[in-house]
Amino acid sequence: MYATATAIAETRGKTFEVEALPHLDALYRFALMLSGDPVQAEDLVQETMLRAFRSWHRFRSGTNARAWLFTILRNVFISDYRRKRRHDQTVDLSDVEEITFVEPMEGKDPESRFLDGQIDEGVLACIAELPEVYRSTLLLSDVEGLSYEEVAKVLGLPLGTVKSRLFRARQILQRQLHDYAVEEGYIEPREERRLAVGV
Repeated sequence: MYATATAIAETRGKTFEVEALPHLDALYRFALMLSGDPVQAEDLVQETMLRAFRSWHRFRSGTNARAWLFTILRNVFISDYRRKRRHDQTVDLSDVEEITFVEPMEGKDPESRFLDGQIDEGVLACIAELPEVYRSTLLLSDVEGLSYEEVAKVLGLPLGTVKSRLFRARQILQRQLHDYAVEEGYIEPREERRLAVGV
């Protein structure tokens, strides 16, 4: 009996290591975008992983572990926000809704490769400047590669709201990235490009 329980625990630990641990960087990015504080983001990730490990028996191997972990992280963030609020600390948080664990979903968002893996610190800084309601949606979809449906589940939003927020977020980000690309020398300013082509 003891040997069986030990074997189950070892198997659980191995599957957690294989399916959950590779998402630590993505979880930290999401936590940092939510909290705006590196120390709080580390705490959020640590608490998320602890809760995930305790609930690992509820996770179905082969489904989307990353979306499931994002959901836990956001729940932890919301709980932390509510606890701080009870202690009269102010945190600027928009559209906080209670959410449940992500169900496995089929199909990927065809536009979810908007940034196509070309993420650097400058791009992340531009995303961090977005209003929170757009920032989380864009990060989950375009940086982390979740489908519209998965983003809706993680954020507890209707699918149409996710699509409209992504559209608006991408418009804002496109303007910010243009300025960033000019500063970094990736492209010439618009005026110089017009002169170069004789417009």
